[in-house]
Amino acid sequence: MPQEPAERRVVVTGPPRRARCTSGYYRPRTEIDEQTTLGHTYVRSLMRIQLRTGLTVFAVLALLIGPLPLVFAAAPDARRLEWAVLGFGLYPPLVLLARWYVRRAERNERDFVRLVEDR
Repeated sequence: MPQEPAERRVVVTGPPRRARCTSGYYRPRTEIDEQTTLGHTYVRSLMRIQLRTGLTVFAVLALLIGPLPLVFAAAPDARRLEWAVLGFGLYPPLVLLARWYVRRAERNERDFVRLVEDR
């Protein structure tokens, strides 16, 4: 008795609709968008660095401006000196400190973007 060949099934598939992530690869931007624990850690590290930069500027300002009342109290007759120090002596350090702060904050953000975009 001759055996009939079994019917063959043909499976038709299309291209995959989604690209699947490989097991060892992750995207930090996706982690941040999905608000995972890792993404939260990335954002928290940026915030911590920015806070450290701001506290550094605040500490320098406190050390620069904080002792001025004591200096002025030690020389009560030197009103012109007080105005000269407040008007002209503090301006250059404040401008330099502000420039440093802005550059540092922008550098922190650039480093974070570079980390997130996998460059």
